[in-house]
Amino acid sequence: MDDPTNHPRNDSDRGESRRPAIAGLVIAAVLLVAGLWLAHELTAASKMQDCLMSGRTNCNVIEPAQ
Repeated sequence: MDDPTNHPRNDSDRGESRRPAIAGLVIAAVLLVAGLWLAHELTAASKMQDCLMSGRTNCNVIEPAQ
């Protein structure tokens, strides 16, 4: 009697088992990028609020011409 849970894996089984791992890695990378972008945006908004709450009227960021 062969136990179906104890069979050798062939190459096609390995490829299929990597697909969820790769998908998880892609999802983790997307979440990391979204988290970094969100942190940057929240930091910029916080600096703007700090400037406005200190009573300043010219809080716009001036970027140098390139």
